[in-house]
Amino acid sequence: MTEYDVAVIGSGPGGYVAAIRCAQLGMKTAIIEKYSTLGGTCLNVGCIPSKAMLDSSHHYEDAVKHFQEHGIDIPGEIKVNLKQMITRKQGVVDMTTKGIQFLMDKNKIDVYEGVGSFKDATHIDIAKSDGKNETILAKNTIIATGSKPSTLPFITLDKERVITSTEALELKEIPKHMIVIGGGVIGLELGQVYKRLGSEVSVIEYMDRIIPTMDAGLSKELMKAMKKQKVKFNLSHKVKSVERKGKEVIVKADDKKGNEVTFTGDYCLVSVGRRPYTDGLNVEAAGVQMDDRGKIAVNDHLQTNVPNIYAIGDVIRGAMLAHKAEEEGTMVAEILAGQKPHIDYNLIPGVVYTWPEVAAVGKTEEQLKEAGIAYKVGQFPMRALGRARASMDVDGFVKILADASTDEVLGVHMIGARCADLISEGVTAMEFRASAEDIARMSHAHPTYSEAVKEAALAATDDRALHV
Repeated sequence: MTEYDVAVIGSGPGGYVAAIRCAQLGMKTAIIEKYSTLGGTCLNVGCIPSKAMLDSSHHYEDAVKHFQEHGIDIPGEIKVNLKQMITRKQGVVDMTTKGIQFLMDKNKIDVYEGVGSFKDATHIDIAKSDGKNETILAKNTIIATGSKPSTLPFITLDKERVITSTEALELKEIPKHMIVIGGGVIGLELGQVYKRLGSEVSVIEYMDRIIPTMDAGLSKELMKAMKKQKVKFNLSHKVKSVERKGKEVIVKADDKKGNEVTFTGDYCLVSVGRRPYTDGLNVEAAGVQMDDRGKIAVNDHLQTNVPNIYAIGDVIRGAMLAHKAEEEGTMVAEILAGQKPHIDYNLIPGVVYTWPEVAAVGKTEEQLKEAGIAYKVGQFPMRALGRARASMDVDGFVKILADASTDEVLGVHMIGARCADLISEGVTAMEFRASAEDIARMSHAHPTYSEAVKEAALAATDDRALHV
């Protein structure tokens, strides 16, 4: 029986980063993955393939709607080749997952393909696809098994017409009418992909706004931008049935007045969140406790009630974000090495990769009001930037929330071109407890989208924005 200092169950961003950091710190490390490729949901059927589809569909939309205005004339009809789009997406996935395999080899991490399950707190059984079993001994184990798409109790996912995000990345045809249940990140991103390719898209959201966990200003601006793109929104609607009849899907919901509304389409994307995935893990055999929501219970050091077993990522409390899982994987590795790492969860950014992109870090206005914290607001519109006008990406704004008395930045909320990258400026500033005036006094290159961050900081500092 092979013995390891650390065994990591799950090879998503949290798991593979944890394994690499453990190996860097001198620990003999194994990683166990049930699928034939490494990378977990994010690399195989989540973050990476969805961004590939978003980029491809964005190029198509630009060609159809904007190239002529840029002075680019394309003779003949511009057509979507969905099969090639999916092929390119898969090529990106394959290259990325092979890169993870390279990193495992480089760091001398043993990779086991199979379902890992606990026999007890130190022995892990690995059930391989060929029917064989192998058991390893691990002094410490990190559970990084991630999450799977959630559904509603009355919905039957046939994975053909009533689908999750996984199947939405592999469709053989462009839907005529895609009904999207859920106005969160996944539903909006994939809904926008197919809207660009020619589908009618109807979003049904239970709450009174889309992306409901983000600042209300971002929700309002994103919906305004997506309405211009002809996406239809049905807010405050409670879905009560989803039925497939041949090539049709019929969704019934009650609106906010209690009236029944019927939606008919050829595909229904169910994107109502994700659930922690612990199937087959057999945590009971190790004595690991779960909470009442099916997540693995951990302390501030991400340690379960069993001292040598840790858990990270989507399977524990907190936002289900790949970069959050990576930070937790690094943290556990360093704790095992005797170091004293720390994660400030308030500074984990959130991003929606629609276009315009949406990104945020820190507190929302709603949270500050609820906490009774006095704050000031600086906001600057993207359309006032020369760079935004040059690229025709004028939707959106940057908003900075700062403490009313100390001027410390408490939250940064933005929507616009390249905000997924711009948000790191906000994270950096808040990590060093910068004031709005600190950001306002930094030189930002001209012309760039990042000037909106400086201008928003100026607006928060005695209403000093220069270009509005």
